[in-house]
Amino acid sequence: MAEETKTAEAPQTPEPKAEHYTIKIVPDKGDTVRSITLSAGLVKYGLALLACGLLLFIGAFSYGVYSTMAARQDAAEIEELREVNNIQQEQLLQLSKKAYSLQQQMEELTQMEQELRRQTGAPASDDTADGSSAQDGQGGPYPAHMQAGVGGPAVAPDVQNVRMTLEDLEKQVAARRASLEKLKETMRENHALLMAAPGAPAGAISGPAVTTPSMWPTHGVVSSPYGLRWGGSDFHPGIDIANDMGTPIVATADGTVVVAGWNSGGYGNMVDIDHGNGILTRYGHAMQVVVVPGQSVRRGQVIAYMGSTGYSTGPHCHYEVRINGSPVNPVGYL
Repeated sequence: MAEETKTAEAPQTPEPKAEHYTIKIVPDKGDTVRSITLSAGLVKYGLALLACGLLLFIGAFSYGVYSTMAARQDAAEIEELREVNNIQQEQLLQLSKKAYSLQQQMEELTQMEQELRRQTGAPASDDTADGSSAQDGQGGPYPAHMQAGVGGPAVAPDVQNVRMTLEDLEKQVAARRASLEKLKETMRENHALLMAAPGAPAGAISGPAVTTPSMWPTHGVVSSPYGLRWGGSDFHPGIDIANDMGTPIVATADGTVVVAGWNSGGYGNMVDIDHGNGILTRYGHAMQVVVVPGQSVRRGQVIAYMGSTGYSTGPHCHYEVRINGSPVNPVGYL
């Protein structure tokens, strides 16, 4: 019996098949079915690009949302700061009004003291809170023929103006207290002694050097004092002395004229005199100026004539005393 030898065939290794993906497009109606075949690598690249685009879109969307929220937050902060600023401005205005009210009360107290001095025969006080004085016909009610001229550049009150006004009021309170103490002592003396020793005008016997302002620049009445006025809406850097048109205006100390002529900032015809040591005096709203820049003037010399030029409601002289460029209350130099 013949033995059949079966020869075992070696197993064959299958060849790797290339992976493809087919996309079939089937129309609604019986048109030809279209097929799109994509390799696996192309599909992978496409998916990777899609993932990157999705990440970019998410990043851009997140950044847009963040920017919008940040802008809204900034706008809210700006609005909050604006509201805080408005509140501070309102508080400053209220403080300015209170300072103005105190200033008015101080002027009333000064008038009461003056009236009391007149009734008791006591000499006039050397200083007054509103800048008026009993000497040389200055102070008192307005004559019937004279307008109450006021003016000057309009300056909105700020923190520095209000602070200066309050500091000036503090000084006025101290001066008024000292003046009332003197009046109380004087009233205790007999009337004959009071009449024998009346108060002399400032600087008439002995006074400061001629280079320091120490007299009134003109005759008249104080129509607007130094400090806050008009309900606290305006800061007045000097005093207004009202009288008839053409009243002479004189230099209050020796010095050199540095400005003489028209001023477009509200002073009209104006004269500035430099007295040295950082002291300068200013005379505004003149009808006519009779000095020139560079001219040396003496205390009491006529430099201009009263008018109503610039920002003015009637004939008056706007008088300022400036120390190192900053206006101070002229009352202490009258």
